[in-house]
Amino acid sequence: MADIANIKVDELSDEQIKELVRRANEAGLSESELLQMAQVRGVPATEVEKLRIRLEKLSLTGSGTRSTATASKREPRSQADLNFIAQDILKFQPDFSGVKDEISAVFGSNLFYNKNRRLSFEPNLNMATPKNYVVGPGDMLYIDVYGQSEQYYEATVNPDGFLLLDNIGPVSVSGKTIEESTGIIRNRLSTYYSGLRGANPNTFLQVTLGNVRTIKVHLVGELRLPGTFTLSAFSSVFNALYAAGGPNDNGTMRNIKVIRDGKTVSTIDIYTFLVEGIASLDFQLRDQDVILVEPFISRVSVIGEVKRPKIFEVKENENFDQLLKYAGGFTDEAFRDRINVTRITGKERAVSDIYQNQFAIFSVKGGDQYTVGKVLNRFANRVQIKGAVFREGNYALTEGLTLVQLIRNADGVRGEANLERASILRTNEDLSTEVLSVNLRNILNGSQSDISLQREDVVRVSSIYDLKEEIYVQVTGEVRNPGTYPYSSEMTVEDLIVLAGGLREAANINDIEIARRLVNPEVGAFSELVPVQINADLSLRANPIAMAPFDNLIIRRKPNFTLEKLIQVEGQINSPGVFAVKSAQERISDVIRRAGGLTAFAYPKGATLIRRTEFYETESEQIRRQRNLSDLQQKMLLDPNNTEAQELLLARLFQDLGKTPALDAMETASASQSKRDAITGISETKSNLSPIKIKQTEAVAIDLESILKNPGSEYDLILEEGDIISIPRQLQTVRMRGDVVYPTTVRHESARGMKYYINQSGGFDNRANRKRTYVVYANGEVARTKSFLGLRVFPGVEPGAEVIVPTKGPRIPLRPGELVGISTGLATLLLISSQINW
Repeated sequence: MADIANIKVDELSDEQIKELVRRANEAGLSESELLQMAQVRGVPATEVEKLRIRLEKLSLTGSGTRSTATASKREPRSQADLNFIAQDILKFQPDFSGVKDEISAVFGSNLFYNKNRRLSFEPNLNMATPKNYVVGPGDMLYIDVYGQSEQYYEATVNPDGFLLLDNIGPVSVSGKTIEESTGIIRNRLSTYYSGLRGANPNTFLQVTLGNVRTIKVHLVGELRLPGTFTLSAFSSVFNALYAAGGPNDNGTMRNIKVIRDGKTVSTIDIYTFLVEGIASLDFQLRDQDVILVEPFISRVSVIGEVKRPKIFEVKENENFDQLLKYAGGFTDEAFRDRINVTRITGKERAVSDIYQNQFAIFSVKGGDQYTVGKVLNRFANRVQIKGAVFREGNYALTEGLTLVQLIRNADGVRGEANLERASILRTNEDLSTEVLSVNLRNILNGSQSDISLQREDVVRVSSIYDLKEEIYVQVTGEVRNPGTYPYSSEMTVEDLIVLAGGLREAANINDIEIARRLVNPEVGAFSELVPVQINADLSLRANPIAMAPFDNLIIRRKPNFTLEKLIQVEGQINSPGVFAVKSAQERISDVIRRAGGLTAFAYPKGATLIRRTEFYETESEQIRRQRNLSDLQQKMLLDPNNTEAQELLLARLFQDLGKTPALDAMETASASQSKRDAITGISETKSNLSPIKIKQTEAVAIDLESILKNPGSEYDLILEEGDIISIPRQLQTVRMRGDVVYPTTVRHESARGMKYYINQSGGFDNRANRKRTYVVYANGEVARTKSFLGLRVFPGVEPGAEVIVPTKGPRIPLRPGELVGISTGLATLLLISSQINW
């Protein structure tokens, strides 16, 4: 019930509501008391009301009642004055929210007072009636008579200690246990029920406890929150200590006294509960009991390698073995043979040692500090072997262990081991080191005497590859996987090409060479170039050229080799689409003719050529080939009737396409990238320049009418990869843009000039820069306004054109300092002119 403060009734299912009521019944709470408890614990009134409505809907009221043979209905045992108990405890227990959780160094101090978890020792009201329970005013007793005669009674002990039974009269039970009270009531009722008497009675009596009364308990002494508390009569000393927050840092946990009627009736040792789990919960408090927590007896500290390094309270005549039990015992790394203790003598401190055979007889004393050390971080019998052996690692130094025996223990040396020289790093007694170098080959074949090993020797067997630079070869150019490969002796050029996945389609087998490092380079010489001849199918040749370490095999491209170039024609053409360029001299007129010529609705003057710039990010041939192979793979996967050869091809495609296509260094470091960086740099360094926008494509103005009239002329451009020829329909409008009153699109009229279209847009705006007005025609060509002898000559306007009127820009007002400078200059000019006239 501790988490009831956070309850959200709307989020609870019916089953969860029933479980809440069941838990309340187990704790001895009725539904009304459950609602009271929720309110006391801080549940908002709205949530309490929702809970009450849910309980009524589920018809849970009375679900815990029991019926007797006489149809009497009794509520389950509950706690009287639960409201007062809860308020009393919450009054003393503060809100832990926002409180920093500090773990005290004193063992057990956080048992009753911890923000993360409260161990309340709340009594269970649903247990069987304890026979040693002492009845007092406020207790309700249920008396059942059954057998030959049947009757039941319910009565509450009044303040005078009497039970008032119907038609029987008062029965004195106060201060008696349940067992004693049962005997008294049996004797009283036997007058009325004769079957209760005799050796063989036929009527029986049972007395059970109903509602439990509350008691007042006084907690004094070294407590965090001393005071008088209202508690359940079922409460134990631990429950009372929880209410008071437990002993404070100065309070004892080994000698807590319960005083009743001026006498000590019990002494509680909390360590018995913490260490052994024995809580002595059978001892119950009575009304007006006093719990006295005196100052602690004496304390010692245990530090180091124990499981609970804390401060412990000890009693007289306790030994170190008992203290070690409180500390949880040694950790795995504890040095157990000797414990160091610092003890306070009469006027100073003294240091002593406790050996393992003295733990049970060494008496602890207040103020002692016990230090449990750690085992040394060193090995008593270790040798190590590293390097070119099959099993590196640590080995035990057995008596008479030699170098050869250690190598055998490590399963021998590996094939690349350097047997000409091995080393033993030896640690001397003064922790200095020395290196012993040996010829391992001679020791292993017996021509040299074996070497005995000592503790902490480190044997190192080097690999021949540890003593020289790693060697490799490279292949660059037209192979499928250019890069670096491991070198092997007698490796030929063909072997390296096979490792690189074979030749590409563009490879020129007649232009292959090896760039080889010079052993003794002359001044100005970098490498030796070795020409190579191979067969196209990489078949074996007589006297093949062998590769040398660090060779770079360079395979160049075939002359004039290129993949097909594609262009696109769109718009008003009889056969629009993608066309392959036949030759390096094919022009616009050629592809227009191949496309069937223009349609009747074409507007040749508006035709545009869209061409890639040098900044266009073109796919490499390798990436394009990968894409084509991937398309082939997908089509073959859709065919369920592939032949055996096609299945093998499909397997090869899966293998090849799993690799990332390799790009040559020449492809990645292109000239276009360098030019892009240069232009960007200029734009950034020149503050008066607008940022330069780098485009991958741009429109090229063409005169398609002139091209078709004069094929092969200077107007007829040669086609390039990726060109797009766009031919629009007949255009009939003119678009007005810029600093006009109403930018709009105007219907084109022949024989009309620029001023007509300006007027159709409302005329020039106030800040219009009239002399810089220009026209962009449908094909992308631009014409600007010209001036002749002070007269403006506007360009002609054709269908599909855009008339753009730029603005003069913002008007910048003169500053006061500038006005002063101008007026001063004018005054000086006037003065000079007046002097000249004079």
